[in-house]
Parts: sequence; C-alpha cells; structure tokens
Amino acid sequence: MPHKSIFFLVSLIAPFLLTLSSRAQNFEKAMIDQGLTDVQTLDPSILVDLKYSTTDNFIGKDVYGELTRAYLQPKVARQLAQANRFLKEQRPELRLLVYDAARPRKAQWNLWNALPQYTERQRRTYVADPREGSIHNYGCAIDLTIATADGTPLDMGTKYDFFGELAYPKAEARLLAAGKLSRQQIANRQLLRKVMRQAGFLPIDYEWWHFNALSRIRAKQTYKLIE
Repeated sequence: MPHKSIFFLVSLIAPFLLTLSSRAQNFEKAMIDQGLTDVQTLDPSILVDLKYSTTDNFIGKDVYGELTRAYLQPKVARQLAQANRFLKEQRPELRLLVYDAARPRKAQWNLWNALPQYTERQRRTYVADPREGSIHNYGCAIDLTIATADGTPLDMGTKYDFFGELAYPKAEARLLAAGKLSRQQIANRQLLRKVMRQAGFLPIDYEWWHFNALSRIRAKQTYKLIE
C-alpha cells in the first residue's frame, strides 16, 4: 500500500513539475536566442535568487518555473559586473544579490493580472503594462539588493516587492523623520544606489530595488522584446 500511495502522489506531482521545467526552458531559450548573457558568467560572485522562480513574491506563485539564472543584455550584464566590483572595492564583505533580471512578456502578463484590485493606472506604479512592455522585457532592467557573501540580505526597510511608500526612495527623508525608516536602512539603500549609479544604472522613485540601464523608449529602439 505505501508503494501505491507514493506512486499515486508522484503521478499527481509529475505533470506540474514538467510544466515548471518546460516553462523555465522556454524562458531561458528565448533569452539565449536573443543573445542575452547569464550575469554569473561575467562575475560568479554576483548572487542570484530569482524571486519569481519561488512563491516568495507579491503574487505568492512561481512564475518562472525552474529558471535559476539571471539574464541581461550583454552591455547591461557588463554594467552589473562593474557595479559589483565597485561594491566589493568599498565593502569587500558584500555582494550584489539579484532578485529579477530579464523577464519574458508572458511572465509580465502574469504579474499584471495578479493585481485586479487596482485600476490600470494604479497598477502601472508597481508593474509595467505588458501591452507597452516593461524595461525588464528588453533585458535592460534589474531588481536587486546587497547581501553578505553568504547571501544574507542587508536590511532595506521593506521586503522586495513591497507595495507602499516605505519602499519609495523619494520619500526616505520624510520616512526617516517620522521614524518609519532607520538611518542604517537608508544608508544601505544609498550604498546600493551609489554603486549602481557608478555603473550607469538609473534608480526609480517607487522601488528601492529597481534600476534601469536605459529608458523604455531607448530599450525599444535598441533591443527586441523578449516574448
């Protein structure tokens, strides 16, 4: 009987695992076919924990399947490796930790549709409209934090994918004055912004973890959309 139960359980789980594996292979193939670079091939000390390959994200679902590697356009990947070098020069015990990088538009639709409680205008604060394309969908945006060499993230005041002003870089001075963010949390964010800016990335107003290598218009002019 135990053997039959195990067989039955495996028969239920196997199709789900095959779907995740197939999804990851399709996503990865799309990125490799378009010439994107696995960032760890340029700098193996960059840490990667793709949150959309887990349930630890704002929709609580695995969007990417078994995908574990972070891909970017080659030029952007080189910029990221440079940012990691800048960080290690200043703080040798620290590393960049990537939460998300290039993202196929199919996955963008999953994120967009996960926020039905918001109007489309409100959603655009947190998730780019898939009809327009996210800068992630061109391999030119990255979500990340700073971590110790063993992968422990620094305290940034909120989790990744936090919706609300506690995550807004533009509100940090006011949040500090109100006691809602600490000086250390803001210092950690400032260090992240400093090394990313040194490497040519641009922060945004609403998410401390998000950085663009190009504007959306320039990304569209330069690269193909990753479907």
